[in-house]
Amino acid sequence: MIHVDTSVVLAQLLAEDQAPEASLWQAAPLVTSRLLEYEVWTRINARGLSASHGDDVRALLARLAFLELMPPVLARALEPFPSPVRTLDALHLASVDFLRTMGQRPELATFDRRMAEAAMALGVPIASI
Repeated sequence: MIHVDTSVVLAQLLAEDQAPEASLWQAAPLVTSRLLEYEVWTRINARGLSASHGDDVRALLARLAFLELMPPVLARALEPFPSPVRTLDALHLASVDFLRTMGQRPELATFDRRMAEAAMALGVPIASI
């Protein structure tokens, strides 16, 4: 199981300098926080790309299973992390941690160095992307 971070989805959609390997999108299962959907659409809309990229966004999001921001996830985000994290990163990491409490062994796919460091401090492996 790979938890996909917003940085990876945006890199794929926006053809940034870094892009995930094509094999990532064939991995199963790919999961993420519902938060990612809002982050991605906000960035696409802010750049005025909804008309040109909307179909690609919907297709990429359809490949992901979404973990809702349930009370246990939100409660975990309020707790301290082993290193400083930003608010949205805390919500993503709380989602990963929730999966672990449910007996899953998720890896994290991210291009965000700070998020990767916080995940590793939690004992979450970083996916090779």
